[in-house]
Amino acid sequence: MNETTMNRAKPYQLALFPMNNGATNVYYVLILSYIATFGNAVLGIAMVFASMMVTGMRVFDAITDPIIGALMDKTDGKFGKFRPFMVIGNAIMAVSVVLLYIVTPMIPASMMWARYACFVGLYAVWVIGYTFQTSVTRSAQSVLTNDPNQRPLFTIFNTIGSLVGMGVMQALGPIIAGDGFAGDFNATWFAIMTPIGIVISVALTVLAIIGIWEKDNSKYFGIGGKQEQVKVSEYISIIKANKPLQRLMVAGGGCKLALSIATNLTVLIMLYSCMMGNYDGLYLPMMVLGYVFSAPFFLLTVRTSQKHGQKKSLMTYVTVALLSYVGVLVLLLLWKQGDPAWNLRILGEGGLELNLYTILFVLFFGIGYGAYYSTADMPIPMVADCADYETYRSGKFIPGIMGTLFSLVDKLVSSLAATVVSIALMFIGVGDLPTKTTAYVDGMNWVVIALFCLVPMAAWLLTLFAMKGYELDGQRVKTIQAVNAARKQAVANGMSMEEAMRTITDETVK
Repeated sequence: MNETTMNRAKPYQLALFPMNNGATNVYYVLILSYIATFGNAVLGIAMVFASMMVTGMRVFDAITDPIIGALMDKTDGKFGKFRPFMVIGNAIMAVSVVLLYIVTPMIPASMMWARYACFVGLYAVWVIGYTFQTSVTRSAQSVLTNDPNQRPLFTIFNTIGSLVGMGVMQALGPIIAGDGFAGDFNATWFAIMTPIGIVISVALTVLAIIGIWEKDNSKYFGIGGKQEQVKVSEYISIIKANKPLQRLMVAGGGCKLALSIATNLTVLIMLYSCMMGNYDGLYLPMMVLGYVFSAPFFLLTVRTSQKHGQKKSLMTYVTVALLSYVGVLVLLLLWKQGDPAWNLRILGEGGLELNLYTILFVLFFGIGYGAYYSTADMPIPMVADCADYETYRSGKFIPGIMGTLFSLVDKLVSSLAATVVSIALMFIGVGDLPTKTTAYVDGMNWVVIALFCLVPMAAWLLTLFAMKGYELDGQRVKTIQAVNAARKQAVANGMSMEEAMRTITDETVK
């Protein structure tokens, strides 16, 4: 691909558009991390129902993805293809979360049927808004840039957006839940966190709209710059023909499953509070340490992606995470209840409290978390490579469908997190989701070992297996983009799409 046909993004566009993922990650924390706790602890809904409903709604979320993806591919108005979905999605989420978290608790406990109905109905409405906006993050990658040196930078700017969005929400959560403030994830806590989350998400959405504004234009849409009419019934054939997308679905699903379960609030409460006995002194410091360790890995993943392709980068750092978590697993197996020498100690009543167990845990966890957190969103820009491959293969520019097909599997897999945690707790006889005041119950350590270590490790093994046969390495991506660029130029000069697809091949652009 020559310099004149390459679609590059300006620095501010690269920096601002990933804020869209930060905007939706605010709700990922506010809703997906706390919705089961809200239903159980605030509304009095049964734990099993609340957890199973979360899974059911994620399945509903996944089903709506392809429908919205097809709608996005047919859209091209005065406000562009992607921006309407960002605005509408964010507005739906803001209204529904206010009604869910602030208004629903006002329903009298005597009208429990109404609480159940509002809980399910408002969550379903929120899911539609979430799907609208999250679909854009993956789909618009293909128009933002096709420069192989720029696409990996998404992970860096996405992290910044996530720190502003997800990071702030994760940090404020335990602070506001303190005994001297709102209390232990009660109705007051949700009433305070909701407007904070909405303001942050709206601000990040505005920045993302600015970032994609210029690129949200038909001249950047595929080879012919036209809207594709692809039926939902054609999705299966697209998946069957696009082998790289198949493998990316498995790899992305594996990474998301690892992140969803290992960072689940209930799992972290069992680890830091029930087992180690100091949630307030461990949760926030460990979260900060995880981000600190992540910083160098983000730089390393970008550098590796630019030199060797995103496939090489993903496989390398998932392997680092897998090996590091072997150390975390051993340390959790060595844990002894009530023994200070075999428990995590960072911040105590007397200030800093460190022991050898904590130092080793921080090192293994920090390296492992840093490596896998830096790869968790790497499949997002890789979806753009799969979209380019689909244009190369069939001539169709369908970023909405490609992005939502990927997120369909991604969401189906991550929807298992709440249900897996709930089922694991049932096995040890725990009927309610643990909070900071929940005492340790025999078997909790094995639940934590399984969910905090073994499930993520299995997911990473699956990711490595899927990526082994992924054909879109660095050189292959460059060839595909060169062919697409040559075909686009030929069509612009009057050649038919069919002739361009037939006559311009890998060999003709070498």
